[in-house]
Amino acid sequence: MYAPHIRRSAVDMLNSGIFYSEVSRRLGINRSTLRAWRTDPSSVDKHQDSACPRCEPIPRPPADAESYSYLLGLYLGDGCISRTGDGSRGVHRLRILCSDSWPGLIEQCSSSMASVHPGRRVNTALCTGCTEVYGDWKHWPCLFPQHGPGKKHHRTIALEPWQQQIVDAHREALVRGLIHSDGCRVTNRIRKKLPDGGEKWYEYPRYHFTNASRDIVNLLTATLDRLDIPWRSHVKATTGVHDQTVVSISTKAAVARMDSFVGPKY
Repeated sequence: MYAPHIRRSAVDMLNSGIFYSEVSRRLGINRSTLRAWRTDPSSVDKHQDSACPRCEPIPRPPADAESYSYLLGLYLGDGCISRTGDGSRGVHRLRILCSDSWPGLIEQCSSSMASVHPGRRVNTALCTGCTEVYGDWKHWPCLFPQHGPGKKHHRTIALEPWQQQIVDAHREALVRGLIHSDGCRVTNRIRKKLPDGGEKWYEYPRYHFTNASRDIVNLLTATLDRLDIPWRSHVKATTGVHDQTVVSISTKAAVARMDSFVGPKY
């Protein structure tokens, strides 16, 4: 099986007027194969989606950038990458753990993983209280260079320039993935004392996000800033100290904005 960039190079050479025999000599590809590629242009990119876009001579982003941005958020929150099967084969498994309480999340996770790596099967495995959505591929570390030994909050988490470009183009998708993994939409209830000595309860919705990695929290808040969505660090009621690992989005306009592209889990 020839990589997509080799197929494209061969057809470009043929279209430029180079003879089949010369292209065959240069690339070591049978002339009948070259003829088939030129006759059927669709066959040139037939395997492009299943190839690693980061391993081509000129690296490119994943074809479905929006799904990638969402999957990146899920991975940073509740995902991991590890070797699977025979270690000598170099196959990695991307695992995303999704609570069984949110079947819609499991579906979205599966579809986004399939879109980022089309042509390969996405599987699920039942665990205690959750479902593991996973896919096997040699190149998951290429797409998620944040992969490394140990827990995420024990190592630096920083986006590569090409990842930042995707996030800048699909900010809402990243925020949705982060909230769907380590966040929630809740109804906050506060009690206020009245002048007559009585009390009244107020309710309003807000979003919470909690992650032990300050780098991941900063990635969320920086993206929220670019979306003009106000946020604040959670203040511990017992000490009054800001907890930098917890983010709250609570103003009426901000919650409405989040509802427009995140919404409650289901």
